[in-house]
Amino acid sequence: MLIEDLRIYVAVVRAGNFTAAAEQLLLSKQYVSRRMAALEASLGSQLLIRNTRKLSVTEAGTLFLPHAQRILDDIREAEQAMSARRQELNGTFRISMPMSFGMGHLSPLIAQFLKQHPALQFHIELADRYVDVIGEGFDMAIRIGTLADSTLIARSLGEQRRLICASPDYLARAGIPATPDDLTQHACLRYGREALSGWELQQAGKRMSLMVHGPMLSNNGEMLRDAAIAGLGLVLLPAFIVASALKSGELVSVLEPFQPAPLRLNAVYPQHRQRSEVNRVLLNFLQQQLSGKAG
Repeated sequence: MLIEDLRIYVAVVRAGNFTAAAEQLLLSKQYVSRRMAALEASLGSQLLIRNTRKLSVTEAGTLFLPHAQRILDDIREAEQAMSARRQELNGTFRISMPMSFGMGHLSPLIAQFLKQHPALQFHIELADRYVDVIGEGFDMAIRIGTLADSTLIARSLGEQRRLICASPDYLARAGIPATPDDLTQHACLRYGREALSGWELQQAGKRMSLMVHGPMLSNNGEMLRDAAIAGLGLVLLPAFIVASALKSGELVSVLEPFQPAPLRLNAVYPQHRQRSEVNRVLLNFLQQQLSGKAG
């Protein structure tokens, strides 16, 4: 059994087919197929069921997967432990982060980190979807907001302030809200689940929830920000999305005494990555860089 075969097997299962796994690993589909046949022969068990439509994992393959992943993790941690003795981090690290925050805040930090550790290779997914960290093979994910209960380990990276704002043109036409109750008379541009949960504001530590309505609902903060700049209504967004528009005067903050609670910023990672030297160094770096820089 070859370590390379274990890497290919895990990649095939994660990707769902030989073609996608081959593309990720920069190998030919034929080579991937041959190595999987060799792995099955060495184990004496069929791991994968191949057909023209899709690839399925057998019961033996499902049983073997966590063992293969654990071996690869142990090898990677051993390599990282040895490289740490040389003050050098190496290997491949998969990380997921939100699109807007990743582009606006983390992109330059990740570039700086990789410049300091040139032997590392990062695979980065920018997406606002809720990734399955363990199931999809991520080493870490950056998440903004309340964390769901899980077996993942979480480490706080700070908070992100949120603001209610609108364009000067909209406020001139519709009026400036003076209290949260006034929001029911305004067009409100809603983000994600706000259509169901409403906007949650606070004053002097007391929270209040108001159902709001408006012409747009989106899971993308930049689209809602641009709609607010165009005068379509009020928007409630993290400061890192609207900061430049506030600075330029394209948007104006309102209801400041009733600002919503800040969003928590966390890094989450699987329990088996606790000993990872890359995890430790990257988390310390991000905490230092983001400390005191909440939006």
